[in-house]
Amino acid sequence: MVSVNDFKTGLTIVVDNDLFTVIDFQHVKPGKGAAFVRSKLKNLRNGNVVEKTFRAGENVGRAHIENREMQYLYASGSEYTFMDTETYDQISLEEKQLKWELNFLKENMNIHIMSYQGEILGINLPNSVELKVVETEPGVKGNTAQGATKSAKVETGLNVQVPLFINENDVLLIDTREGKYISRA
Repeated sequence: MVSVNDFKTGLTIVVDNDLFTVIDFQHVKPGKGAAFVRSKLKNLRNGNVVEKTFRAGENVGRAHIENREMQYLYASGSEYTFMDTETYDQISLEEKQLKWELNFLKENMNIHIMSYQGEILGINLPNSVELKVVETEPGVKGNTAQGATKSAKVETGLNVQVPLFINENDVLLIDTREGKYISRA
């Protein structure tokens, strides 16, 4: 058990038999009435973000999430196969479990699989990945102030806004949390 007074961003908790990670929290002490903690929680099973208020001092269950390093091997239909880098065990995940992550997933990439009591919750990508540009318009010099961008399609199918000097076959560093261009690799 963990007290809501000890909330930290990234803490994983169990509330009403559901798994949540704390995204944001705020301790509120009104002038009249009891103190409380207002929190924003992300459901690890379905990805929904909910706001929940707890009384100060209330206890919630703490969930211990296991992270195993695995390597993405291949896709077969709507199933994606991963291999444990230590035991060589293979598991398959459905496409619906990997909605956002598919924008960054390349074969032979090492990732972490999150699981709770044997139930696979999803994957953790590195904060940034290197992806090759497969399609973009040539940059045109001209009437640009600063920070002009254009759209580029990378090898996984993701469209990213990039500076005008980026060309096809360039390898880019892409932020996996927001899907934004960082720099050339």
